[in-house]
Amino acid sequence: MTGERPSALAGAVDWELAARTGVRLARPGPSTTRWSAEAVVADLADASVRAEGPVRDVTGLADGQPVPAARIVDRGGWIRAAAASMANLTGGDTGTEKRFLAGRPAGLQAGAMLAFLSSAILGQYDPFTGEHGTLLLVAPNVVGVERALKVPPRDFRMWVCLHEVTHRVQFSSAPWIADYMRETVATLGEVDEDSITDMMGRLTTVLRGRGSGQELAPEERGIVGLLRATQAPPQREALDRLLMLGTLLEGHADHVMDAVGPDIVPSVARIRHAFDQRRANRSNPLQRLVRALLGMDAKMAQYVRGKAFVDAVVETVGMAEFNTIWTGPDTLPLVGEIDTPQAWIDRVLG
Repeated sequence: MTGERPSALAGAVDWELAARTGVRLARPGPSTTRWSAEAVVADLADASVRAEGPVRDVTGLADGQPVPAARIVDRGGWIRAAAASMANLTGGDTGTEKRFLAGRPAGLQAGAMLAFLSSAILGQYDPFTGEHGTLLLVAPNVVGVERALKVPPRDFRMWVCLHEVTHRVQFSSAPWIADYMRETVATLGEVDEDSITDMMGRLTTVLRGRGSGQELAPEERGIVGLLRATQAPPQREALDRLLMLGTLLEGHADHVMDAVGPDIVPSVARIRHAFDQRRANRSNPLQRLVRALLGMDAKMAQYVRGKAFVDAVVETVGMAEFNTIWTGPDTLPLVGEIDTPQAWIDRVLG
C-alpha cells in the first residue's frame, strides 16, 4: 500500500474553519496556578520519556526508533492538531477552492464536534504529522480527571503516558498501519451521486427498523453505526476494518497500561478501578445525548472489547506470539474474531 491514492473526502470538510470554530467553542480547562500548570507540563514531558522503557518491556516491541518529545497542549492546541491531522489523513489540503466552499458547513459541524471532544481527550498519538509522528498530551484534561478520580497525580500521568507511548510504538514497529489507514479512509470516500441516493434509501430503511425498538450492538450505535448501516458493501467493509484496527490499538494500549504493574505505577489497580467507574457513570442528559450522537459509548466498548481480546490472546500464547498481529493487514483480527480470540489464534497462528 502506498497511501498515494487521493481521497474523495479531500475538501469535503474545511478543516481550517473547523479548527477556528472548535477553538472558539471549547470550554476552558480546570483552574490552576501558573506554577501548578508549569509543573504539570514538566511532569507529563518527563513521564512520556520514562514510559518508553516499560512499554518496550511489556510489549516486546523494541522498535529502535527515536523517542520524540511529546507536545503538551491545552484544549485549543489539541483542536488545532486534530484538525490538521484529519486534513492530512483525508487529503483535505488538496481540494479545489470550489470544494472547500462546499466544505464550510461540514467544517462548522466538525469544529463543534472537536470542541466537545477537546474536554475529554487525555492524549493522542498522531502518526500523520512529523517525521516520527506526534505524541500529544492534553494537560488540563489530565489535571481534571486526576482531580475527579482523587488518584495520585504522578501515577496517573505515567499511566496516561503508557497508553499514548504504546500507540507510538505500535505505529513505529508496524509502519504499514499508517498507509493502511489512509487507503481505508480513501475507500470510505469513494462515493458518487448514485451511491448517495442508494445510501439515503438504506438510511430510511434503517431508521424505520430502529423505530421498532430493537437492541443494537455497541458498534451499531451513534453516528458510526448509522453510517455503517447506510453504506454500500465496499465502504461498510472499509469502516469495519477501521473499527477493528481501532479496537485492537486501543485494547492493546489498555493492556499495557495495566500490565506494567505497581513497580512503575504503584496505584495502578486503584487508578484502573476508578477510571472504569468513571467510564460507566452516567453523565447529565445533554451529555448522554451528545455521546450517543458521536458514538462515544461505542468507543468505550471498543476499549473493553479490545483489551479483553488482547488479554485472552496473550494469556493463551504469550506476547511474542501475539506480536504476529503486527505483521500486516491479513493478521489483523476480523470482525468476528474480536469477541472470539481463539478464532484469531486458530486462523493466524494455526
